[in-house]
Amino acid sequence: MIDEPLKRRFQSSVHRMTATVVNVDLTVNREIIAIFRRDGHKQTIAILDLPLPVPQPDGAQWIEAYRGWNR
Repeated sequence: MIDEPLKRRFQSSVHRMTATVVNVDLTVNREIIAIFRRDGHKQTIAILDLPLPVPQPDGAQWIEAYRGWNR
């Protein structure tokens, strides 16, 4: 549900640096992760740890719903 409606490319502050979120994925442990790029390097972060920018990208309501469900 998160992957399809989420606008794939958006800027976010990841580890105090601006990065571009380019995709979301599911790990073998069934954890949803965001894949982001910064200065040519690709990294991942748990979607629950991803700070969302203001204004939020299309589909961000699904991340918020997942956060609520996960609590």
